[in-house]
Amino acid sequence: MKPSIDKETEAYLASLDEKNPDEPDYYFRDMDEYDKLIYEGGLRVQRVIFEKELDLMVILLNSKKIITRSISEFPRLEVGNDEQLNAYEISPSGIHWDELDEDLSLKGFLRHEVNKVLRPEVA
Repeated sequence: MKPSIDKETEAYLASLDEKNPDEPDYYFRDMDEYDKLIYEGGLRVQRVIFEKELDLMVILLNSKKIITRSISEFPRLEVGNDEQLNAYEISPSGIHWDELDEDLSLKGFLRHEVNKVLRPEVA
């Protein structure tokens, strides 16, 4: 017996093929301010720079703003060599390192920056 798909599911699957990958999915109906910056405002990671000797990761945004984090905060990145660290992929939602099996979200970086301002002793 051949499995069948109802018309509603078939229409949904067809709509996925036409979906713009930069638009939020259905589960983003209740977007917070970070989501709005990313998905409606177009905020994106533009480039990532590593200085292992300084334990420094610099995230350049398309808004010309810079976010800095310590590489040592991310154990999978900390063990990576220069080639592995620079083999990242940027998506609308963040950064992915396939070989290091690491994903970091732009939303997480933004939250961390706000926490540094609001509660500097915690960040």
